[in-house]
Amino acid sequence: MTAIVPHLDHVVINVAEGLNSSELLFRRLGFSLTSRGHHSLGSSNHLAIFNDNYLELLGFEDRSTLLRKELWQAPLGLNGLVWKTQNADAVYQHLTQRQVDDAEPKAFYRPVKLNDGTEPNARFQTVSIDASRIAHGRSFFCQHVTPELVWRGEWQSHPNAVSDITEFVIAAADIRQAAQVYVDVFGDEQLHEVDDQELSLSAGRARVRFVTPQKAEAEWGIAPFEQAFESKMIALTFATHSLDAARQSLQRGDIHFTERNNQLVVQVGQGLGLTLIFSEQ
Repeated sequence: MTAIVPHLDHVVINVAEGLNSSELLFRRLGFSLTSRGHHSLGSSNHLAIFNDNYLELLGFEDRSTLLRKELWQAPLGLNGLVWKTQNADAVYQHLTQRQVDDAEPKAFYRPVKLNDGTEPNARFQTVSIDASRIAHGRSFFCQHVTPELVWRGEWQSHPNAVSDITEFVIAAADIRQAAQVYVDVFGDEQLHEVDDQELSLSAGRARVRFVTPQKAEAEWGIAPFEQAFESKMIALTFATHSLDAARQSLQRGDIHFTERNNQLVVQVGQGLGLTLIFSEQ
């Protein structure tokens, strides 16, 4: 395997023990969420499924049964950048060759409640990029063994009219250093210099943006880091079919937002430290 094309599969928002409050918050934001799922590794989640990618609220209900011990100490908020693959074993070989592997592919499953009353297992294989190379988060590849149990039409309609995640934003004082691990994985030709404050990586219908704190503040009003992070996953942009539908959803949910550059910008609280941007496309 000589090359991998970057393609965003999903994003992970770590909510730890706050699954109940986070579920309510994201429903108020206008997202339709799946019923709570429970992984064989002990973690639990809710998903917002879009056309090409999805958002995952990941946490746990019972710490004593959690096999994924790293979730105890993982930072709250946006902390998972996940790539599509149809062959986790081949990706692992590729990462090993590039010396950016972390561990062998991990297999697990999650029962899924369908409308017909059945509850089949959605199965996955994941393989991680070297965790020491990802500041303040993690990045891995996900092979959906049963994609038909994830991308289902009944879950893809949202009151805020969102169709896909289109941007994943990482802020860093040194944007080239923050992007280097993805250059090592995908190749230098995948990285594009937007200007002296931004690098960009195309990822299917989305793009990953590496921006300076100054550019984040200028574009969305996000203040520079309160702590001395090397880099931090700070924001998501969503494509919506109707900015008015997104606006009405936020108003119904009593969510404070600002309008900047024909976008709706939400600063998410509850300790998540996350900015959500809605853009009509």
